[in-house]
Amino acid sequence: MEGRMSVCGRASLGQFSVARARAQSVKRLRSTDAGRTCHTHQSPEEDTFELGQQSEEKKSSGMKRRELFLASAGGLAALESVMTAEPSEAVQGLTAGRIPGLSAVDKEGFRTYARPEGKSGGHGVGWSEIPTYSFRVPEGWKEEPVSIADLGGTEIDVRFASKDEGQLAIVVAPVLRFMNVGFNADVRIEDIGPPEKVLNGFAPEILGGPVEDDDVLVQTTFTKQPLTYYVWETKKHELITATAFKNRVFIMAVKASGRQWRAAKESLHTMQKSFSVDTSSLSASVDTSSLSSA
Repeated sequence: MEGRMSVCGRASLGQFSVARARAQSVKRLRSTDAGRTCHTHQSPEEDTFELGQQSEEKKSSGMKRRELFLASAGGLAALESVMTAEPSEAVQGLTAGRIPGLSAVDKEGFRTYARPEGKSGGHGVGWSEIPTYSFRVPEGWKEEPVSIADLGGTEIDVRFASKDEGQLAIVVAPVLRFMNVGFNADVRIEDIGPPEKVLNGFAPEILGGPVEDDDVLVQTTFTKQPLTYYVWETKKHELITATAFKNRVFIMAVKASGRQWRAAKESLHTMQKSFSVDTSSLSASVDTSSLSSA
């Protein structure tokens, strides 16, 4: 009996020791936490400084967001200004590619295209700037990109087209293609030769093949002082106008399918008659009475 009580007493003492150790451990942890709390406690001045820093950070963050918003708003305003701005007039310079050159629609439903003086050509270094030329196109005709793969290659200066009415190309070629002259020559189309010679000189490239005598329905001339213009109309509904000024030959070629020709014959003839090269020397006087109206 005493033995069993002795064992039970030892067990009780052991449990008491474990409980005491746990209590001391908890006490030490609480003491440590209190020390940490005491150690990390800040004075009112330090609290005020920290709150001020946080306020400044929030204020700075707010300013950054505001600046970003204003920058975004300014960018949107600038974009809107560009998108809604009135078309500007093309300026001088040597600018590659397309430069807008169309006027507003006139009372007859046509726009006038005047070659921007700053538009560059494809004739290489050393060529003088191309003189301005102009022509009329009906409303709805659109300028198209020019490719060196086109007939006429880099000598095609501008192209326009209409799905319902046809297509137009202006070729600006060096006079040296037609005759041997000096670099700064001032040539007129009569100097190159009669209409037949000029037509045969460019037809394979611009029209896609030689033009036989039977293919030509109309061959005539008209004058816009001081220049003479050669004019042709072929059975394939091709209208061609050519002139020369200084060291270049200027050619307008208008083409149409049978369906397009029937729908827009008069407009296509108006385009042909309107072609003009600006010599900036004399007032133009026009005589187009010899042109066909067929």
